[in-house]
Amino acid sequence: MGSDSSEGAPPRSTAPIGDGPRFDLPDVDTFSRVYWDAAARGRLLIRRCSTCARAHHYPREFCPHCWSEDVRWERADGAATLYTWSVVHRNDLPPFAARVPYTAAVVDLAEGPRMATEVVDCAAEDLRVGMPLRVAFCQVAAETPLTVPVFRPC
Repeated sequence: MGSDSSEGAPPRSTAPIGDGPRFDLPDVDTFSRVYWDAAARGRLLIRRCSTCARAHHYPREFCPHCWSEDVRWERADGAATLYTWSVVHRNDLPPFAARVPYTAAVVDLAEGPRMATEVVDCAAEDLRVGMPLRVAFCQVAAETPLTVPVFRPC
């Protein structure tokens, strides 16, 4: 995973927040804390199976390809290509209503796995399948230290 220094971390942005219950906050448990702590330091982690050598995302305690429990955390490069996207113009769940329009996307990470995410800093008309992207990190809200990976054009 490298050192704990945040030196060289990708740029961060702050997502707008809304009122009411939050529908965008993941459950951080003992297993996933490693992932979320790395994201807070500007690092994207994936899991790699020691048995079949395949990488996967979202992080699980077992390999979804061969079911081995011999998996480890690995720092992803942060490079990706756009697989597909949808520009969301209406979402009534807090805090999404305050953020529309936004671009929900699926990207292919350089290490192989596909990842659901958001594309930022790019107009919808400029999006293209296969376009190169780079990971960035966005703090979910001021009242929580949770930081999530998003992607922007290279």
